[in-house]
Order: sequence, then structure tokens, then C-alpha cells
Amino acid sequence: MIRTIRAKFIVGFFVIFSLSFLVLNQTVKEIIRTSNQKIVTSDLVGLKNNSNVYVRQAFLINHFTNNKLYFGQMAEEMVNDLKHATSSHVSAYTVDGKLLFSSDERRFSGPSDADLRQAIEGKTAYTITYGRNSGTVLYSYPVIIDGVKVGILRFTKDFTLLYEQSGRIMDIIFYIALAIFGAAFLFSYLLSRNITIPLVKLTRASTEVKNGNLDVRIRFRRRDEIGELALNFNDMIDRIGSQISTIERDRDRLKELNAQEKRFFDNVTHELKTPLTSILGYAEIIREKGDDDREFFDKGMNHIVEESRRLHGMVLRLLEVSQHNAGEEDVELVDSGKILRDVVDSMSFRAKRYKKSIVCEAEEGSFVLGQPDRLRQLFINLLDNAIKYSAAQSEITVKAERADGSVRYTFDNPGDPIPADELANVFQPFYSVSQRQKEEGSVGLGLSIVKSIVDDHGGTIRIVSENFHTVVYVEIPYVKAGAVQ
Repeated sequence: MIRTIRAKFIVGFFVIFSLSFLVLNQTVKEIIRTSNQKIVTSDLVGLKNNSNVYVRQAFLINHFTNNKLYFGQMAEEMVNDLKHATSSHVSAYTVDGKLLFSSDERRFSGPSDADLRQAIEGKTAYTITYGRNSGTVLYSYPVIIDGVKVGILRFTKDFTLLYEQSGRIMDIIFYIALAIFGAAFLFSYLLSRNITIPLVKLTRASTEVKNGNLDVRIRFRRRDEIGELALNFNDMIDRIGSQISTIERDRDRLKELNAQEKRFFDNVTHELKTPLTSILGYAEIIREKGDDDREFFDKGMNHIVEESRRLHGMVLRLLEVSQHNAGEEDVELVDSGKILRDVVDSMSFRAKRYKKSIVCEAEEGSFVLGQPDRLRQLFINLLDNAIKYSAAQSEITVKAERADGSVRYTFDNPGDPIPADELANVFQPFYSVSQRQKEEGSVGLGLSIVKSIVDDHGGTIRIVSENFHTVVYVEIPYVKAGAVQ
């Protein structure tokens, strides 16, 4: 495996350096080619300017009326003078491209005459024929006198010296780059060995750890990342040993948690078993002698109905506590203040049975994004608790108000305080409060359901119990009316 990594290093470095060398070589070639082209263009522009000066002077001196005729008559003289003046071979043509005179026709008889054709069309053009260490340019442009094209001049110029110099520069750069990349590749190979050899030792050590030997340690006398990796490996082994010890210590804790889970299900079983036992007992008695004792039959049937309803309510509450996807239902914009006022109106009759009263202060427009039925259940459970556990003949205060981007609901009832050590557990399912007597039929699911509903609506809930007042605070994010389409 390590040999494979080393081979990948070598192949990778070779590919990278080879591509870099080729890119550099091509880039240098392109730069030199562009530079040579600029030099050639500049030289040809100067050549055109000088030859134009000569031709214009000749025409001004003789004052010929037919410039085209004069251009043809003076072609030979003009070609010879320009040849000596520019050190280039020259040819003169008519405006149609017909040769008038040439200093050396062989030099203009090459395979390409694209420059001449463009000059006939009134354009200035040139073509370059070059090899590695040589270069020749054919350059043509129309001669214009007083806005009239009178002929064409064509030059051939040798740039062999320029291309020879460029070739030597490219050779020097090639060999220097080759030497640099060769040295870099050698250095990369040595570096890969320096990296992979410690990896071999790390692989062997990790294999021993996999086989269960936690006493293995690695010692590298290095101050780089490899040395730090070895230190981290040793620390990892120490942590693994520590975690194993922690796991062993936590076994008793796990057993305790399992016992708590068993007690939870035992409580659930007991709470469900009690009404079932009562129902079964009355049903069996009624089956045996229900027809003989009409009074006992009615009493038993009423008891069966009541216990069945109580059992049905416990099952529903238990299912709701264990339901994890309740928050996935559709939500809508809800006026929670209106729902709260409706709940208070309906619960006032229950409060009167206990000789208690409810005062409600709910702001208009207390909009939240939620599920109306579940919010109604939230308020019912909190009001039900406030009625059951408040002091006799007390007044329960309920409020809904907007504050800090939320709608805050307050349920305040006078009564015996809840001990501080029990407040943190009142939202747990089936939690029994030692200092408060549970109502008959209650299984301790009300506040657990309340907590689940508040969480699903992205809100918070807390209980404060002091000065013989228990206050429940619920906050749900406020949504402005019209913000949700």
C-alpha cells in the first residue's frame, strides 16, 4: 500500500512537471513569436513611410498630369533607388497587379501572393515565411497620389538575423527550464520518501492497535507535521484507553437507566391496568346477576362508562406525548387571543364548580403561526391545572399580550408553592409531585402535552412558583396579520 502511495507521488510529480514544462515552453514560444511580429510590423511601417516620401518627392518634382503613366515610366528607376535606400528587393506593379519592374523576380515568385491581392483591393498587407532560424517577409501596399491609386509597391525583406537570435534564446530557456524541472523532480522524489517512510511506521502501529495492542507508541524525532501526527496518534491511543475505562464505569449507569425505563413502563401499565380491572370486575358481575339487581346493573354500567372514558383519555394523552411528527401538520395564521377567550368562557363553568373564578385579559390581534386545535388544547390543559391546584375560592388570572416579537401568555393562580427541586421535572410524563395530590384519573400527562405543543410552535414555557402563587409563562413567536399568504 505504501509503495502504491510512493508510486502515486512519483507519477503525479512527473505529470505535473511535464505539463508545466510544456506549458512554459509554449508560452515562451508564443511570447517570442508575438515580439518578433511586433518588430517586423514596426520595421515595415518605417519602410512604407520612407518609400512614400521618396515617391511623393518624385511626383512633386516632375509635375506629371497622368500619375499612373508616370508611375509606369519611372518604375525601373524607382525600384533601383528604393532597393539601395531600403536594402530590400522591390517590385512595382500596376493597380491591377501587373508587374512593371522587379529587382529580383525569383524572390517574389513564392507560393503565396495574398499580400499582393489585398494591395490590389486597396489594403496594406504582408505575409511571413519563417523557419526555426530564418524569416522572410513579403510586403505590399498601394501607392496613392492626391487621393488616386497610381500603382503598387511590393518589398521582400530578410529577417533571418532576428529569428536566429530568437531561436538561440528559446534554446537557452529550454535547457535552463529542463535543468530546473529536473532538480525539482529529484527534490520531490526525496520529499516523497521522507513522507512515506513515516507512514509505513504509522500503518504498522495502527495495525497493532486494530489487533488490540494499546501499548504501542511511535517516536519520531521531527518537529514538522509528521512529528505532530505521531504525537496525535499517541494521544489518540491514550484517549481510547481512557474511553474504554469510561465505558466500563458507565455500565452501572446504563443499568440504572434501564431500570428507570422499566419503572416508567410499569407506571404506564399500572395506570392503564387499574381502570381495566375495574371494568372487567363490574362486567363479570353484571353478566352473572345483572338481570336480578337492576340498581346494581345501572350502577355498574355507569361505572364501566366512566372508567372507559377515563381509559380512553389516558390512551389519547399517552399517544400524543409519544407522537414525534405532530409539528409536521399544516399551520395557519391564528388569532390566539380569540381562542384563549373562547377557552376561558367554556372553562368558567368548570371553575364555578370549584367555587373559583377566571379573569381574562387578551389583546386583540395576538396572531401566531400555528394549529388552532392544538393551541386550544394547550390553553385547556393549563387552565385545567390552574383550576384543580389553585386555592379555594381563588381568582385565576389569564393574560395574552404582545412583547418583544412574541405573544406572551400568563396563567396565574394562587395556591401552595411547588418545591424548586420539583419544578424542573413537572414536564416529564408520569411525573408524580410528592407535595401535591393528583386528581383522580390523572396520570401526569397534562404538562408533558403542553410542553410538546409549545415546542412544536417554536415557543418557550416556564413555571415560577413563589409567594403562594404559581405562574406559567408561555411565549410563541408573533406574526403580523397579512405577513402569511
